[in-house]
Amino acid sequence: MSSYPTPGATPSGRIGIGLELDSTHLKILEVLRENGRISVAALAERVGISRANAYTRFEALRADGAIKGFTAEIDHVRAGLGITALVFVTVRQQMWRQFRAQLAQMPEVEYCAITTGQHDAMIQVRMADVAAVHSLVTERLANIPAVKATETVFILDEVIKRPYILPTDSRPAARRPAAEASGDGVPLGKMRFEGVSESRAGLQRDQG
Repeated sequence: MSSYPTPGATPSGRIGIGLELDSTHLKILEVLRENGRISVAALAERVGISRANAYTRFEALRADGAIKGFTAEIDHVRAGLGITALVFVTVRQQMWRQFRAQLAQMPEVEYCAITTGQHDAMIQVRMADVAAVHSLVTERLANIPAVKATETVFILDEVIKRPYILPTDSRPAARRPAAEASGDGVPLGKMRFEGVSESRAGLQRDQG
């Protein structure tokens, strides 16, 4: 962002910690989400405040940690990483420290989160092809003693990908008209689930 201090510079001492974000701060974050290289003057105009106010508020957001930094967004396909996969990992509970340390040595890992549910962690990787994903999972992840099991899911299309979301993004959902009923009494657009025993009994009757 032009006219701003270089990243990593010491924040001004006049800005304290524990900043409470108001609607103007959130508007600044909305504008920066669209264009992180916008000038202070243009930012002030978009938000409807003075340039001095925009600069001070930006500094406050950066010093408080609400803005952690700026980075480039790339097209992974153009960069030669056309395959994206999620790898769900079950970790041996006594070996979390080793798991984290080994994972940190894998630059292909774009994201990792500790999760609840059937698995303990979810890893997102971007690779050149399916064979590269297979090699990573079977030859590298599988050989980590802390890894007990893995399950890999390939991403077919990234439908929504936002830099970040804000509280102001939440809007009351518009009321939809009541769904029309289909011939069997199930509203269109909904699913009806049948118990396993009921379905099997029906199949047996049909085959009989």
